[in-house]
Amino acid sequence: MSESRIRRLVPVLDMALEEERKAAGMLGDCQRQLDDARSRLQDLQFYCGEYQKGWLNRGQQGVGRDWLLNYQRFLAQMETAIEQQGQTVKWHEQSLERARAQWRQRYQRLEAMRKLIERYRQEARIRADRQEQKLLDELSQRAHGQQQNNP
Repeated sequence: MSESRIRRLVPVLDMALEEERKAAGMLGDCQRQLDDARSRLQDLQFYCGEYQKGWLNRGQQGVGRDWLLNYQRFLAQMETAIEQQGQTVKWHEQSLERARAQWRQRYQRLEAMRKLIERYRQEARIRADRQEQKLLDELSQRAHGQQQNNP
């Protein structure tokens, strides 16, 4: 009885395993995308900081109106880019959390299927052990009965 239940569950287990693997792959992809987005944000922040240091050096030498306007315009663009990249990082963080929750759900389902199949296997072993013990008891009784009939 349990063996047939196990055979019926094997395809379901295979599907659960495949879903868990896909979810794990998606989780890995999301983590890489987040890492890339964070790296780009750090690069932008570093570049902006370096540009501002350049401004201090250049400012000490004296600058013209056009240079100052270009600097302010470029700095505003950099700040906008940093802000947008910060939003991108937040979006990827949320995406990673959704992927993690999806993977966790798939993993728990897979583990539940494995535990169920293992329980069915244990039940089958217990049933087989009982049948074997019953058979041995019957054989022992027969042997004992034959010894009493043949003095």
